[in-house]
Amino acid sequence: MSATRLPGTPRLLRALNDRAALELLLERGPLTRARIGELTGLSKVTASQLVERLEERGLVTRVGEQAGGRGPNAQLYAVRPGSAHVVGVDVGPERVVAACADITGAVIGRVEQSTQDTDDPVGVVHNAVVRVAGSAGAQLSSVRRIVLGTPGLVDPGTGDITFAYNLPRWHRGLLAALRDDLDTPVVFENDVNLAAVAEAQSGAAQGLADFVLVWVGAGVGLAIMLGGRLHHGSSGAAGEIGYLPVPGAPIPRDVSRRAKPAFQQLAGADAIRALAREHGYPDGVAAEAVRAAIADGTAGGPMLDEVARRLALGVASTCVVLDPPLVVLAGEVGQAGGAALAERVQHEVAAITLVRPRVVPTGLTEEPILHGALRTALDAVRDEVFGSTIT
Repeated sequence: MSATRLPGTPRLLRALNDRAALELLLERGPLTRARIGELTGLSKVTASQLVERLEERGLVTRVGEQAGGRGPNAQLYAVRPGSAHVVGVDVGPERVVAACADITGAVIGRVEQSTQDTDDPVGVVHNAVVRVAGSAGAQLSSVRRIVLGTPGLVDPGTGDITFAYNLPRWHRGLLAALRDDLDTPVVFENDVNLAAVAEAQSGAAQGLADFVLVWVGAGVGLAIMLGGRLHHGSSGAAGEIGYLPVPGAPIPRDVSRRAKPAFQQLAGADAIRALAREHGYPDGVAAEAVRAAIADGTAGGPMLDEVARRLALGVASTCVVLDPPLVVLAGEVGQAGGAALAERVQHEVAAITLVRPRVVPTGLTEEPILHGALRTALDAVRDEVFGSTIT
């Protein structure tokens, strides 16, 4: 009997080798053909053919030379930054912030735009994308994916926004309208989920496949990372902990009336400002009130204890179901509270439940939603571009 032949195997092997080389170039920077061969285990001839193939496709480019011993200097190769671009957008009730990155992950453009003078979300996103691509010097045709982080629910089946408390004009049908308008793939993702993506990449959750992120800002929200993947739930509502029916706050019976849900009433920014007034701290901005309590030393302890007690109700409710090893406190208040607030929450959760997760403050200080949007877009586009080497 003759051996069974696997159709397409040489093509598949070439594609796998090409992908491995591209990932190495992204991770380690410019490399020579010989070094690519060493790191991938390929022969010099095969490595040279691989580099020529990627250079012909416009995915790598020569960026310099490396002096060696005898003979001519070796050429250095890197991923060509302009081979593809992505745009991430952080959508809020008052403004959108857009950033453009090239395929290496370098952020090369950023713009902000108010949303208060228009009722047209398509126009807002269109203008932000066009402006940020222009500021980055990128052709709009090279933008391979746009990821928008928004508050509220995103339907896992359709990808459309189904409910956004602070964005009443962002609704079903908007995704198709944006894709038609921009003629490129557009993806919606919950903003807190994107913050968790950024936290996993370069924040407090690096190296962990399982963790939860609790966002405490104007609203409260949760992102769930299981096995290195976001958990959205069947309707996209996984993580909407503002709706937890917790003690200490009235429970609205009809969420369609836009009544503030129970845990949101207890632990959101308005509640923290009220606590600040009670304890004699400035109540203009919740995060600043928390910082003032921390700066006040032991005198600020009672306010921080109460904030932690309230947050622990939501954290504990989550952790007795998921039992994650790590909880990250993020958002304006989570960041402001730092270790002082995180340690209090950890202690309180351990006191009222059987689980004892480690609770830490966010490891990110600037625009985690925006960076999570860029990372999500980059992962998808690299799969498309680097996977296109099969011929």
